[in-house]
Amino acid sequence: MALGTSHRLQEGIESVETMTRFAFAILALASGVYTYLGVRSILDGSATAVFFAALIYSSAVSVAIYAFWTYMARFYPHVTSTGGRTAMLGVMALGCAMIIAMSSWLNAAALAGSAALEQHLAETLEDYTADLDQAHQNALAAQSLLPDIQRTQERFQRLADQERETGALTGTTGAGSVVQLLSQMASQLTELENGINASRERVTTLFDAGRKHLETMRTLVSAPGAINPRADQFAAEVVGLSGVITSLEQTSIAPSVKRAAEDLSLGFIAPVADGREADLVTRQDQVMETIRSSVAAQSKVLSQAADQILERKPVSERRFVPLSSAEAVLRYAGDFIPSWAGAISIDILPAVLIFMLSIVHSTPRQQEQRLPFAERITAAELLQALEVRREIQQQGADVEAAMDAAERSEAADQSNVASFDLSGKGPRKGPPA
Repeated sequence: MALGTSHRLQEGIESVETMTRFAFAILALASGVYTYLGVRSILDGSATAVFFAALIYSSAVSVAIYAFWTYMARFYPHVTSTGGRTAMLGVMALGCAMIIAMSSWLNAAALAGSAALEQHLAETLEDYTADLDQAHQNALAAQSLLPDIQRTQERFQRLADQERETGALTGTTGAGSVVQLLSQMASQLTELENGINASRERVTTLFDAGRKHLETMRTLVSAPGAINPRADQFAAEVVGLSGVITSLEQTSIAPSVKRAAEDLSLGFIAPVADGREADLVTRQDQVMETIRSSVAAQSKVLSQAADQILERKPVSERRFVPLSSAEAVLRYAGDFIPSWAGAISIDILPAVLIFMLSIVHSTPRQQEQRLPFAERITAAELLQALEVRREIQQQGADVEAAMDAAERSEAADQSNVASFDLSGKGPRKGPPA
């Protein structure tokens, strides 16, 4: 029964031999087609030159893949020694690595190249969106100083009005030196407030322009159609957006606020007391000294707040790097594992068929080794052996001695490598004469 099973396996090997060759050819052709598409995406030049270069390369890849797996199918199942199997496995691993290097990554570029480029554009869009938001926040940071400036300006203006109308500070009404000084401080703070408001309008205009660039870029990422024209237009929008971000960085009014805050105290010039009475002059000097101290304190507070704004991390310079589909597939390989698996499977699937053939070939070989020689020969081989035996006896030779010598010779010269035929059926040996 074991011998019948062996014969059925050998018949199965013979029946799938044509299918195995056909499968190798189709897989090699499919790999060549996708390799052609991948090569075209990375070559530059005229359309004719690109076409022929891609065609020649893909044809060479198809032939190489078909030849490699055909050789492996011919030889690997029939190598039975441990050293031979190890060497063949090493050759197979080297061949698989070379196939992946020259074909599989190009297959992945053809399968997922457009999606990888869209992924690259999408991530670039996210980075520039974050840069625009950061530049906008840095430019508007000085707006947080506006309430303090307005409050201080209103306080100086209110004191000036009270001094003019009621003499709240010096006890004497009228527009004297104290009123002039308070009005001067209020006027300087009003100018600083107007500068911050003007800066806010400029920042808003630039931010709106940046958002328009982002909207166009977002449309290009998700728009249908060929990816290369969209990538070119995307790069043009990136240039415009980079200019907007740079302008926002330069629009920040924080340095101007710091200089204005320092000028409040460093440039403080108190007018000469203009009172006609000595007592009024003394009171004016005292009030102006108090105003000087208040201005110095307010200047310090504004200067420290401006320093905190200036210490904010600026937007780092970013450069958009266009990628080819093949480069994008390599960079974002982790996001396209199914495409990579499909691209590699097209090239490596023959290895599974070869291992299957190897297992099937080893089964009859092991069964035949366990059977006695008398059970491994056919009726025709038995008749032929008997005929040889009769001829030897007629010539007077010692048959038993010849059989013993033949068995010893067979045991010494038996090879571990069977026939190279894919069907696995080698010539049978008859009984020694």
